[in-house]
Amino acid sequence: MRLRRTMLFMPGNNPGMLQTADVFGADSVIFDLEDAVALTEKDAARMLIKEAMKTIEYGDTELVVRINPLSTPFAMNDIDVIARLKPNAILLPKATPEDMLVLEKELERIEKEEGIEIGTIKIHALVETAYGVETASETIRVSNRIEAVLLGGEDLAADLGVKRTKGSDELFYARTKLINICKAFKIDIIDTPFTDTNDYEGLEIDSKKAKMLGFTGKLAINPRQIDKIHEVYSPTKQEINYAQRVMIEKEEAEKNGLGVFSLDGKMVDLPVINRAFKILEVAEIIGLLD
Repeated sequence: MRLRRTMLFMPGNNPGMLQTADVFGADSVIFDLEDAVALTEKDAARMLIKEAMKTIEYGDTELVVRINPLSTPFAMNDIDVIARLKPNAILLPKATPEDMLVLEKELERIEKEEGIEIGTIKIHALVETAYGVETASETIRVSNRIEAVLLGGEDLAADLGVKRTKGSDELFYARTKLINICKAFKIDIIDTPFTDTNDYEGLEIDSKKAKMLGFTGKLAINPRQIDKIHEVYSPTKQEINYAQRVMIEKEEAEKNGLGVFSLDGKMVDLPVINRAFKILEVAEIIGLLD
C-alpha cells in the first residue's frame, strides 16, 4: 500500500528543489514540465530532470513527472526521455481516453526497447477539463497502469467558464463524480491544490471537506502546506484507539461464532471492521502505532 496523502508539485527547471525533493516529507513529488516551465525552457527542464533522476536517490518518496499535454510539440520528447528513466509514474495532464491510449502505446514501445517488463511504468491521470470529467471512466479503462486520478481545479474552472472560489462549490459535481469513479475502480483520487499558500485555516477547511467527500489525498503547491494536509489525512489517536478495540472485539466475536457485535452501544459489522483495518494499516505505515 502506497500513501498519497500529499503530492507536491516542483518546477522541473529549479535545480535546488530537484536536489532536495525528498526532504519536505511529501508522500509523492511531481517534477513539473508543464505549467511551471516557460516555453523557452522546456528542453532544458527535461534534461535537468533527467540528470537529477540519474544521480539523486529520493528514498521512499514516490517520484512522478508531469509531462506536457499531448497537444503540444513537447509531449513526445517528454515521454521518450522520462519513461526510460523509470519514474514511479508519469502524470498525464488534461487526461482523456484518446490521449491515454497514445501514452499507453508509447510506454509499451519504450519498455520493449529498454527490456523493461511491460506495465512497469505507472500512470496518474490529471483531469482538468469538462470532457475529462465526463469521460474519466473511459480513460481509466484504457490502461491498467493507472494508479491515481488527480483533479485540476483551476483549469477545470476555466474550462467551465466560472470563477474559482475558496469554497470550491463550482467543483462539487466534478469532485463527487471522480470520487465515485475512482472508488469503483479502486484507485486513488487526489484533490486539487488549495492555491492560497498563506491561508492555513482555509487549507484545513478545504482538506477536511475533501477527505469527508472521499478523496485519498491532496495536491500541494508549497512545502509549507504538507504538514497541515498530513494532519488532516492521518488517523487521530482516538480513531486508532477505537480501531484497535474493534479488532480486539472482532477476534472475541469470531471465537463465539458471531459476525456482528456491539461496541460502546453501537453495532459493529463488516464495513466498520474494514474501516478499522484500513485506519490501522495507514497508522502503521506512517509510524503511529507503538
